[in-house]
Amino acid sequence: MATDIDLHLGRRLRRRRRLLGLTQQQLAVQVGLRFQQIQKYECGANRISAARLWQLAEVLESPVSYFYDGLEEVIERSTGQATGGELFSRKETLDLIQAYYQLGERPRRRLLEFAKSMHEDVPVTT
Repeated sequence: MATDIDLHLGRRLRRRRRLLGLTQQQLAVQVGLRFQQIQKYECGANRISAARLWQLAEVLESPVSYFYDGLEEVIERSTGQATGGELFSRKETLDLIQAYYQLGERPRRRLLEFAKSMHEDVPVTT
């Protein structure tokens, strides 16, 4: 059974891999694994050793500490509720962020204002 730490490390691994636009297969090849092992790391089914985490950090061009960012809050909140950090690990969120930054400055501003206006139109229920 996965622990909160294994799940958190797996989520951070998935987030970083997706932000770099890598598939599980591409990452696996770079670290000498099969993609199934990356899948198991990402879902927390297998624990990532310190040596493997170091290797993944090098390939993903991030410090090892990146994988532990936010872990204290996860452990404190181990209630099972979705966190804001999990929101950024969703593929649709990452796709949206990547598309947003491919736009020029003016279209980005317009899109942001549009998104804000849509939020303001949603009726508040209590």
